[in-house]
Amino acid sequence: MTGRFDVAQALDGGIADRGQCWTFIRAFAGSWGNPLAEDDGTPRAELAQAEKALGCDLPTALKEFHMIAGGRSDLVANQDPLLPPAEMFVHDECGGVLVFRSENQGCALWGVRLKDLDRDDPPVVVQARHGWIPFMDRVSLACVELVLSEALFGAGGRLYNACELPKDLLGAATERFRRVQLPDYPMWTGPEESPVRWFSAPGKLLRQDGLGAHSWLHARGRSRADLDAICGTVPGRWSQGYTESLSFDPLPF
Repeated sequence: MTGRFDVAQALDGGIADRGQCWTFIRAFAGSWGNPLAEDDGTPRAELAQAEKALGCDLPTALKEFHMIAGGRSDLVANQDPLLPPAEMFVHDECGGVLVFRSENQGCALWGVRLKDLDRDDPPVVVQARHGWIPFMDRVSLACVELVLSEALFGAGGRLYNACELPKDLLGAATERFRRVQLPDYPMWTGPEESPVRWFSAPGKLLRQDGLGAHSWLHARGRSRADLDAICGTVPGRWSQGYTESLSFDPLPF
C-alpha cells in the first residue's frame, strides 16, 4: 500500500464519527510515513497536568488525538502545529477559547469555545483576520485536516509545490483528481482563499484554497515522480520547476 494510498478513496462516504478519524489517521501515517507506534502519543500524565494548569477538562476527542499522534512531529508540527499540552492556553475573546493549534508565526489560532468543552467532540473555531469564525463542526475532523495539512508541507518541502491558479485552471483539480470528502472550511487568510477543498489520487495529495481570483493549489507527492505527475497534469505556473525542461521563476509567498 505504501505510496499508493488514496486519501479520497479512504474517506469515501465521509466520516461519521471520531473512531473513523483515528482509523484514517493511522492508515495515512502508515502509508505516507512510518506506522504509528504506542510511544508516538502524548503521555496521559502530560494531558492531566495541562488540564490542571488550564483549570478545565480537554475535550475527549482532543485527548484521544494527542494520545494517538501527539508526539509525531511529521504529522502534527511541520507548518501550523498542534500545541503541546503545556503550551495550550485560553484566549479571552468570545467568552473564552481553548487554543490547541497555532499558525507557525502566530497569525492564526484554532480552538474550542469554553462553553463547548462539556462535549466529547465539540466544534472548532479559527481566529481569522476578522475574528473567530467556525472552522469544523468536530474536533476529530479538524485533526484529520491538521494531519493532511502538516503532511502537505512535510518531507522538508522536497515533495511539495504550489501555483496560483489562473481563471482557466480554477476547475483543474475537480476535473482531474478525486474530491476528498471533507466539508468546505475557511482559510484563515480570508475569503479570497476560501473555501478550502482537498483532492487526491494514489500517492498524490492536493489542497485548493479558494474558488476564484487569488486561489492557490498546493500539491504533495508521496514521491518525486508523484509530485511531477501532479504538476504535469495541471499546467500552471508552479513555484518550482517540475522537470529539467520546464522551470519557472519562484513565486513570492
